[in-house]
Amino acid sequence: MKKIASFLALAALLSGGALAQKRTLLIRNPSAFDRNEVVVSVPWSQVAGGKKTDTASMVVVTAAGRQVPLQFERLGSAEVKNLLLLVSVKANASLPLTITSGKRQAEPVRTFARYVPERKDDFAWENDRIAFRMYGKALEGTNEDAQGIDVWAKRTPDLIINKWYRTGDYHADHGDGLDYYSVGMSLGAGDIAPFPNGKISYPKHYRHHEVLDNGPIRSTFRLSFDSWDVNGKPVTLTKTISIDAGSQLNRVEADFSFAGSQSLPVAVGIVQRKEAGAERSVQEIPGIIAYREPAHGADGNLAIGIIARQRIVKTLDAENQMLVVMEAKPGKPVVYYQGAAWNKAGKIKSFSDWTTYLKNFKTQLDQPLQVTLK
Repeated sequence: MKKIASFLALAALLSGGALAQKRTLLIRNPSAFDRNEVVVSVPWSQVAGGKKTDTASMVVVTAAGRQVPLQFERLGSAEVKNLLLLVSVKANASLPLTITSGKRQAEPVRTFARYVPERKDDFAWENDRIAFRMYGKALEGTNEDAQGIDVWAKRTPDLIINKWYRTGDYHADHGDGLDYYSVGMSLGAGDIAPFPNGKISYPKHYRHHEVLDNGPIRSTFRLSFDSWDVNGKPVTLTKTISIDAGSQLNRVEADFSFAGSQSLPVAVGIVQRKEAGAERSVQEIPGIIAYREPAHGADGNLAIGIIARQRIVKTLDAENQMLVVMEAKPGKPVVYYQGAAWNKAGKIKSFSDWTTYLKNFKTQLDQPLQVTLK
């Protein structure tokens, strides 16, 4: 009886839990430049084929047997929605991979996001390149109040949010970076807000937060804002933001809800500095806006960028900011990318480096890595 029971248990594992058979993935880079550390997404329905699969024993390996960093993306659900892989593929080349069963090796966690109640309701997020935060309700009305997206300049692949908040000593560089970016009452480093009658209509700070996925190679979260009056019309806003390992940019999906069928003008902005020495580039087509701040003393330079993913109505300078104006429609989120790079991190040292990075990133969006699953 024991032998029969053991056999039945093994059969159940093989048919229901473990990976039934090896699968082959071919990832092709159609562009003329290398794709280094890019997260690709494969629908879980295609991977699992409708069968129950033991994610704990799944590995993805190269032809040489090297394991590829992976993540099971759930998007706030109990069920897996996508298999995420962190890959590098040479220009005009292909990367063959195998999905199989095995013991998964430990990989570093390279993205992280969390609510920070101990620092006036901040919400902070980061990857192995850069860090950001947005401000919460507890900051409203204080002498520290600010509005848009903040940037933390870091020069370590380590995750530093918890360390910096724990010590409270992050306005001086002790070797891993610092927070010196000034947001004030602006959109900061690429935030979004309605722009009726040529004026930014800021909401109050976010009221609700939800972490949908939290690493190791992608973190996604949602921030919700209470309704506020925009030119006589109540508007609510929900932002879904994701950051990938190896990226300088976040994907932002801003969903504006309001009555009526007419569109609402919205602006994505970058605050500009009064000091001399800034560099900037505005390309309405293909939708890339770049700004490099003047040097902040010994702290170096931060470069900020925006990549629009829909038609730009116009670009302009207003309220001491570079603004990209687009149209929001009910039920159709505005999607764009925003982010930053610090020259002292050593990867993107000049404005030319930054504009090239943004151009290549835009090409990656337009010509994504092609995934074939067999």
